[in-house]
Amino acid sequence: MWTVGALAATSARAASFGNPDLPPQGAINGKGPGNLADPGPQTPLLGDQFPSAQSPPPTDVGSMPKGWASFNDAPKRIQNGGWARQVTQADFPVSKTISGVNMRLTRGGIRELHWHQAAEWAIMTYGSCRVTVLDAEGRPYVADVKEGDLWYFPAGLPHSLQGLGPDGCEFVICFDDGEANEFNTLLVSDWFAHTPPEALAKNFGVPAQDFAKIPLQNLWIFQGTLPGDLAADRAEAARGAAAPEHPFIFALGSSKPVRESDSGAIRVADTGNFPVSTTIAAALVTVRPGGIREMHWHPNADEWQYYLKGRGRMTVFNTGPNATTTDFAAGDIGYVNRNYGHYVENTGDADLVFIGVFRAPRYEEVSLSNWLTHTPRALVAQHLNVDEATIAAWPVNGPGVMPG
Repeated sequence: MWTVGALAATSARAASFGNPDLPPQGAINGKGPGNLADPGPQTPLLGDQFPSAQSPPPTDVGSMPKGWASFNDAPKRIQNGGWARQVTQADFPVSKTISGVNMRLTRGGIRELHWHQAAEWAIMTYGSCRVTVLDAEGRPYVADVKEGDLWYFPAGLPHSLQGLGPDGCEFVICFDDGEANEFNTLLVSDWFAHTPPEALAKNFGVPAQDFAKIPLQNLWIFQGTLPGDLAADRAEAARGAAAPEHPFIFALGSSKPVRESDSGAIRVADTGNFPVSTTIAAALVTVRPGGIREMHWHPNADEWQYYLKGRGRMTVFNTGPNATTTDFAAGDIGYVNRNYGHYVENTGDADLVFIGVFRAPRYEEVSLSNWLTHTPRALVAQHLNVDEATIAAWPVNGPGVMPG
């Protein structure tokens, strides 16, 4: 919150500290009585969740396409066995490379056998489920996935999901296409219902009467019985077939961080450690209270973010200049275009945890501090009017997360 003293001090130095654009943007312009008031119709409960929109930092400038969306206000499609909600490019125009789905399956709830036109990447956020998939070589894979684990199914590979005990599961899916739609998938029940019984009989080598009771509407999500022992399911699915070359799941949550300190940690999954995931890379980021995910950008892909825990504030920078600050909470989605500079601050009193998803085979990042500390100090000093001694104290080799 801006105080009168802070506003006066900031206004006095606006031309030399902070936003260099004239006239300055933000609350520093609010010199008249009631200038910052908002007496019109409003919903304080909603507005209070976005303090950076109500009063942006004075360093914000210009405007960019909205980089915020949320599963919290996405309509749920509810069935017996679970539910799903989605945010696609139709809802979130800036998100051209990734569409997102939030799904819940009950204990025994089944997301029916199906396949997609896009690749499916997912992170388990609660509980556990059993996944099945068949690869393009006809090799089956069955596994149980727990909280913090990922799965990846390339486009066109048939698969299923089923919630396990004691309370099923919840997860977030990302498709490597911003227009991909969870409610418009290729379902096995749909294909059976729209194939003549005599064709089914010829295809499977059994009498047509055996298909008299197939469902005439698709199942999508439905309540089933809990699956049996994992080893038994694997043996039944295998039926003499070889195992896939690479696993379709990866334990990201318990993997070794690529960056870690008292301020937080960054864990990465890409083709380097999760070879099957050829079109999607991801970074799971934890920022301690008061900390900041350092200033950086991604040169090879846009970043689709999902906020799992805590509260944060992200500023995104682009040419123009343009700089926009947005607030995020659990269940929200952020989006940063490729090569746009950004940082994320923890604004709460608990850990901020979010995952960045990239339509790329490899995770790539350029750290601002790493760049500047590996450039001759005299050159940097002339750009920024900062002492070389100060530059020498900056962090080296991209720490990832910095303390508050």
